Amino acid sequence: MRDIAVFTGSAHPELAKEICEHLGVMLSPTKIDRFANDCIEVQLQGNCRERDVFLIQPLVPPTQEHLAELLFMLNAARGASAGRITVVLPHYAYARSDKKDAPRISIGGRLVADLLTTAGADRVLAMTLHSPQVHGFFNIPVDHLHALRELAHHFRGYDLSNTVVVSPDLGNAKEAAAFARMLGVEVAAGAKQRFADDKVVISSVIGEVTDRDVIVLDDEIAKGSTVFELLARLRERNVRSVRVACTHGLFTNDAIKRLAAEKEIEEIVCTNTVPIPREKADDKLTVISVAPALAEAMRRIHNGESVSALFA
Repeated sequence: MRDIAVFTGSAHPELAKEICEHLGVMLSPTKIDRFANDCIEVQLQGNCRERDVFLIQPLVPPTQEHLAELLFMLNAARGASAGRITVVLPHYAYARSDKKDAPRISIGGRLVADLLTTAGADRVLAMTLHSPQVHGFFNIPVDHLHALRELAHHFRGYDLSNTVVVSPDLGNAKEAAAFARMLGVEVAAGAKQRFADDKVVISSVIGEVTDRDVIVLDDEIAKGSTVFELLARLRERNVRSVRVACTHGLFTNDAIKRLAAEKEIEEIVCTNTVPIPREKADDKLTVISVAPALAEAMRRIHNGESVSALFA
């Protein structure tokens, strides 16, 4: 593939390398330094002039550090006369800040979108945004992928004759319904209220789950508060087994160990949109790669082909 340059920051270089392997291109080096006053300096050590530049950087902890790296990478690419700059966001952390649900709070999803555009982004390639309205925060083209196809491929290897997909809340019910159709199973949803970042209450489960094998589907899992609350309601309904699936497996602190310790949970499945340290690995954890999907989308963007056709 010609006239393409791919760079990455320090957030998830393993994913960037895997994407480049599928594209058949070299990952161009990026030099990130700090001055004595702790200011970041970024140098893209590859030719950008009139090339189709892709910057791969999920916004994962330390999120602000990785956001700053991305902004500096954008500024460097624009200053190097890149022909077009596409930001590849496997995980857009600020997508959760998508509404004003309390007085005098910032809407980070919109602010960061504006920052990326101002820094030089011409388009964005994102994976599983937290809510549909985040797409509209960007004033540049956005190609929005999801990992349902990859997750469905994994679960088709099981006996699904007695299975139901459960969304933890009604906001994710549409994605859960699409996932259930892919698997040819029924769907249910929890009635969730969030009172704080780590405090949620699920009052009931809408749908038939008694004596069923359950696949809990969410877009991301951080502390796992929602899953634990849903698991309590599923126990009350005497479900037979539980498998947990998500796109973004952040698993902060000891979330994986706590989830794996629940006897009803047979498996935890996520993708590699965010890095998962080795020390967090568990026998119940399965990580699926989205590098082929991101690489194909990048190839289509570069060649001017339809990205939506990936989901046809």
